[in-house]
Amino acid sequence: MLRDKLLILENEDESRKKLAEIFRDKYEILEVTNEKDGLDLLKEHAQSIAVILVNLMIPAKNNFQVLKRLCEKKLVSHIPFIMLTNDQTEEYEKKGYEYGIVSYIKKPFHPDAVKLLVDNVVNEFQHKIQLEVMVKKQNEKLKKQNATLKLMIEKQKNVNEELIEALSNIVEFRNLESKQHIKRIREFTVCLGTSIMKLYPEYELTEEKLALIGRASALHDIGKIVIPDNIILKASKLTEDEYEIIKSHTTKGAEIIGKVINLDSEEFCSYAYDIARHHHEKYDGNGYPDGLKGEAISIAAQIVSLVDVYDALTSKRVYKAAYDTEKAFQMIIHGQSGVFSQKILRAFTEVRQDFEDIVKNYFDE
Repeated sequence: MLRDKLLILENEDESRKKLAEIFRDKYEILEVTNEKDGLDLLKEHAQSIAVILVNLMIPAKNNFQVLKRLCEKKLVSHIPFIMLTNDQTEEYEKKGYEYGIVSYIKKPFHPDAVKLLVDNVVNEFQHKIQLEVMVKKQNEKLKKQNATLKLMIEKQKNVNEELIEALSNIVEFRNLESKQHIKRIREFTVCLGTSIMKLYPEYELTEEKLALIGRASALHDIGKIVIPDNIILKASKLTEDEYEIIKSHTTKGAEIIGKVINLDSEEFCSYAYDIARHHHEKYDGNGYPDGLKGEAISIAAQIVSLVDVYDALTSKRVYKAAYDTEKAFQMIIHGQSGVFSQKILRAFTEVRQDFEDIVKNYFDE
């Protein structure tokens, strides 16, 4: 709406008439002599008033009573107020500025100077309002864009989750592993990772990182897709050559993730690649494929290494029956299933009952 009105709150007739005459050729003049009429006009024409000239001696009880009321109604921030005054002490001006006054006109005033001052104030204030409107529109636009982006990311995340689950299920199907295997691996991974996060802050794990590691763990055996059925499903003891082929699922899995699969964020892919390649490494260096030793093995790979062993021990496979959770725990703690770091073992001990609960919750019928 066009702001083409100027409101004068002034009880001195001569001053009010002089001001009206100065601005009559540019604005529609609204004149009042008291606070009540001024507030009524302001409410009625708030959207079309360009500037207000106010003598705060209306009423005389409190020089700033009018301005205080206007501030309470949040009108001062939408329309520039210029104070008409005979008093121009520093304290008086300071208080006026605190209430939102943008400038002063001291009586007696010169018409040309007053006109120039008011024009400058109006132009500056309108420019400020335009900027605020523009910023508000930009913010609203950004909010909509962010909401759309968030929705797209969420949809992509759901697609990625479904793809990860589908790929994991293919591995389970070919390997004749349980339907619950991947679910248990993810639950074990986050559970053990949370224990490590609390006990060992030096690993710099966070809930966000653990969520990614948990999801990436679902692809730890993706390389088994390329292992021949006659080897991966063999119930009897593998030959040395067959065992080497089985071991290659780590490098093949990393290769699939690194070159074929483009899933999720770069950080997720990095975890998935590392876990697929290194979840059979052992802390003493006797693992494969790279013979990594100690902390050269990432904490993510160390976690999945232990949970993969635990799940293998407590699950029925084509070549073995399932061990009970007590037996599986003791075998891992005493190094019968490979060497793990003392930190990992301590964290594992802390969540022993949680692991048993996960086995029960995701039991294979």
